[in-house]
Amino acid sequence: MRYDLLSTLTGGLLIVEGAAIAVLAIAQGGAIIGGDTSALESAIALLVLTVIGAAAVVAFGVATIRGRSWGRSGGIVTQLLILAVAGGAATGVFAHPLLGLQLAIPAIITLVLLFAAVRRAGRDARAERP
Repeated sequence: MRYDLLSTLTGGLLIVEGAAIAVLAIAQGGAIIGGDTSALESAIALLVLTVIGAAAVVAFGVATIRGRSWGRSGGIVTQLLILAVAGGAATGVFAHPLLGLQLAIPAIITLVLLFAAVRRAGRDARAERP
């Protein structure tokens, strides 16, 4: 298992994104406790899914640092989903273009780093073949 700066940086960004999702889950929990939900069952289900998502993104970050391909793949899917959410936030009836931009910029940076990590892993795998 080889640690390199690119994988460590990319995995670190994924872990930070996972932590941000965990903060969102804490805010959702506060809304549930404060009674600021219209449907308690839906709010609890959303909270559970958010916690699972945060754990998955952190796991993708750790796996990326360790050079595992499933971590990079999961990270790429995560960035694409974040970009879809950013696009939805920036357009539509209740558009918040600044929020969309705040979501999109880190996702684009992480996505580019993930693609670079994938290319490096492929190059290293080809170099190790006899």
